[in-house]
Amino acid sequence: MAIGAACSSPTMTANSRAREALRRGELTVIGRIRSASNATFLCEAELDGLTVHCVYKPIAGEAPLWDFPDGTLAGRELAAYLVSSALGWDIVPYTIIRDGPAGRGMLQLWVDQPGDEVGENPESGPDLVDLLPAGHIPPGFLPVLRAYDYAGDEVTLVHADDSRLRRMAVFDVLINNADRKGGHILCGVDGRVYGVDHGVSMHVEDKLRTVLWGWAGKPVDDETLETVARLRDDVRGPLGEQLREHITGREVAALRRRAIALLDNPVMPSPDRHRPIPWPAF
Repeated sequence: MAIGAACSSPTMTANSRAREALRRGELTVIGRIRSASNATFLCEAELDGLTVHCVYKPIAGEAPLWDFPDGTLAGRELAAYLVSSALGWDIVPYTIIRDGPAGRGMLQLWVDQPGDEVGENPESGPDLVDLLPAGHIPPGFLPVLRAYDYAGDEVTLVHADDSRLRRMAVFDVLINNADRKGGHILCGVDGRVYGVDHGVSMHVEDKLRTVLWGWAGKPVDDETLETVARLRDDVRGPLGEQLREHITGREVAALRRRAIALLDNPVMPSPDRHRPIPWPAF
């Protein structure tokens, strides 16, 4: 996140200053992110000389979906952030809902990635999720499926065998993420891996669609299960109350059931539904 001059309070950390700017700062639209299916804008939020970049998705710009109620995607994005924060995994960048230039909507802190700056050259090698020529799976990567690219060449969808991605895969099971594309996985300049675009999550029906199937059928480790158990309990307390401000009570109950199911059968699910991978995959 690009941060300008310091805020007036010297005791605030850079992270808390950025969050405060997102909550209260003046929003200016820089441009529209054309690749998004819903109206999505890159904005600046300025407060007391501090400027941060953010993604802004106005509720009025949400495209209707047949299986999700209209006007609920922003709330689902915020619910995903609340679950991520409660888990202590901080997969989802800081997210809020507030008024903006196009009305009320979701705002999320921008994630700076290697190569974002002009003249920067990101490290060579496969991305965390990538399409590679068939039969060329590098060490440390897991195959997901074989397919054909637009040129008709056979390729393999792979992702890194990375603990940060594995934790994200568990997170997606919990929130019932219907759209974990490769492009929704961001490697920040801080070395952390973030997940974005969770507007089609938290449904009561099984909607899991993800590119992170490399651990299908593999056991979930004890440390992760301990965290899931805490989430199961937290959903019955203040976390559940927070979530019900943005999703329905049935959806909160379904979240808890998914946590219980994973604890009862601590194995990563396998794709057993039609179209288990979002398309396009990136």
